[in-house]
Amino acid sequence: MTNRASRLALIQEIISVNNVSSQAEIVLLLARKGVTVTQATLSRDLEILGAVKITKGAAGLCYAIPDDGTGAPITRDASRLARAMTELAASVDYSANIVVVRTSPGAASYLASTIDRSGLDSIIGTVAGDDTVMLVTRDPAGGASVCQELQDLARA
Repeated sequence: MTNRASRLALIQEIISVNNVSSQAEIVLLLARKGVTVTQATLSRDLEILGAVKITKGAAGLCYAIPDDGTGAPITRDASRLARAMTELAASVDYSANIVVVRTSPGAASYLASTIDRSGLDSIIGTVAGDDTVMLVTRDPAGGASVCQELQDLARA
């Protein structure tokens, strides 16, 4: 598990299964699964995942990822989307009201989740495969403007 998408999936699993309150705990749990990561890399990964600390009863403050059933708020953050587009998007294209974003293998679901959480009102929804995200725009001819917006974010 050396690529970012695999590591993100493992971090998400660790956070959803364990009550982890520090990055050091996550680094240790990743190491037990054979993944070596620096604290700086983990910090960036947690930001991409949208991880937040919430109170989990007796466990106290623990990491959670919005949409994982914890009830943590979904944050609307354009800078997070810009970072994800810069790091994960290989190309962006459109046709009518459909935008297609190509990613490296395994990264599409994380990018789709980030797009979903970004709060872009022009996007109705996303569908992710392994290396492709399909977005449907609200406007029947909105693909061009959303495509341009995502391309601009990828260059930010």
